[in-house]
Amino acid sequence: MIRVRQIKVNAITNEIYDILDKCANKLKINYADILEYKISKKSLDARHKPELYFIYEIDVKVKNEDKILSKIKDKDVFKTPKEEYKYEITGTKKLNNRIVVVGCGPAGLFCAYMLASYGYKPLIIERGKKIDDRIKDVEEFWNTNKLNEESNVLFGEGGAGTFSDGKLNTLVKDKRYMQKKIFEIFVKNGAPEEIMYDYKPHIGTDKLRDVVKNIRNEIISNGGEFRFETKLTNINYKDNKLVSIEVNDNEIINTDVVVLALGHSARDTFSMLNKNLEMTSKPFAIGIRIQHKQSDINRSQLGYDYIDTIGAMNYKLTYKAKNNRGVYTFCMCPGGYVVNSSSEKNMLVINGMSNYKRNTTNSNSAIIVTIGSNDYGDSPLDGIKYQRKLEKKAYEVGEGLIPTQKYIDYKNNNSSTTLGSIDPVFKGKYKLCNINEIFPDYINESLKEAIEYFGSKIENYNIDDAIISAVESRTSSPVRIIRDENLESSIKGIYPCGEGAGYAGGITSSAMDGIKVFENIASKYKMD
Repeated sequence: MIRVRQIKVNAITNEIYDILDKCANKLKINYADILEYKISKKSLDARHKPELYFIYEIDVKVKNEDKILSKIKDKDVFKTPKEEYKYEITGTKKLNNRIVVVGCGPAGLFCAYMLASYGYKPLIIERGKKIDDRIKDVEEFWNTNKLNEESNVLFGEGGAGTFSDGKLNTLVKDKRYMQKKIFEIFVKNGAPEEIMYDYKPHIGTDKLRDVVKNIRNEIISNGGEFRFETKLTNINYKDNKLVSIEVNDNEIINTDVVVLALGHSARDTFSMLNKNLEMTSKPFAIGIRIQHKQSDINRSQLGYDYIDTIGAMNYKLTYKAKNNRGVYTFCMCPGGYVVNSSSEKNMLVINGMSNYKRNTTNSNSAIIVTIGSNDYGDSPLDGIKYQRKLEKKAYEVGEGLIPTQKYIDYKNNNSSTTLGSIDPVFKGKYKLCNINEIFPDYINESLKEAIEYFGSKIENYNIDDAIISAVESRTSSPVRIIRDENLESSIKGIYPCGEGAGYAGGITSSAMDGIKVFENIASKYKMD
């Protein structure tokens, strides 16, 4: 096939005929000569709003490709390169026992997927429940405020990302096409095909749930096994080598290799591991979520309230406060929900979530402030203590419900008694209060400065009636489990992996880290 870049078409009409006609013009052929086409990349050009354009890269199949290419001198026209992930097993060491993957979020799921695909038949253990049962527990929590500490928005099949926007953006460089492999697996298991080329790919929580189940079933068909409601409670080792693990405080599973894909909220497991593994604290960020009308965000970004071909718009903003703290938006959810994501009793955490269509009336985004060891201490678990302190305060201020406030009241340090022109969109119940009471001054000051600054970037961002809620505290893992150049921990046979171990952030980078861990295992151990 031939790749044709810089195909610019009207983003509002976005007709496939226009796209292919411009491809044909660049190739100096007739439109009818294009036998097949495939979109390789799509981006939005909104620099001259309200004039909006999509910029495409298209792979086309035509007759006499080499002949056509020989006549064209255009850097944006060339033979479609091979972009394929490849890996060959080189390990020679015999496995005496089954590989165990601990955790069923993106890192664990994709590590297990690759292991199963290559014949290793892993055992995957997950402290939470299967996705369908997990959904029931989460819905009950949002409706009744009755929390299941082992089955919630953060624990269970699919990990925390299952109840999110399902964003697949990553800044990780990908010269070996791991990301493409991950997206191919997602699409094979039910994700929308446009994630393969869209400039800001996302799946949506509603579609992601089925995708996760399909991936689980494919792992099982390749010899893998899943055990849900099975929590890692201890590790056993001899001469600095893993020999077995304990689950649910009473069962021993012999194993040579364990992948620790715990997720960022397995605090009790981190505490247990800290007694045996080399760990350190790492910086993270803490803040709020802010809601605006989605139509206002679209109008600011596009010049229109809504365009079917573009959908709900998102944004990314950064600021450096006067106290030198970084402040930035995180996990922006267009047309989404603010959700109660608590995982421990008497503590309150929030997150954002969107369905595939992103069709609620509001956008929401975290606005978070950087936190370092100067704020909480140097021991590995001190960051967790800091998070818990704020989550406990949020629970108290909100009386067990999501603490919520109008921005004008937050700015002026007054408790809100009513909301204004923006109707809130929540999963879980909320309570009007004064969020200033939750945070130390340096966080409140940084957030207020940043929101005012963001108002100069997006019109009406600092509108009085914007709705803020707290506390967004699980932005990333507050710990890092140390691993060597082979991705093993201080105890050999244990492979820390993904966001919880401190080596990723988000669905795609976590999945990529899962594949890297698979490769390191497969470079050492052979199949049965």
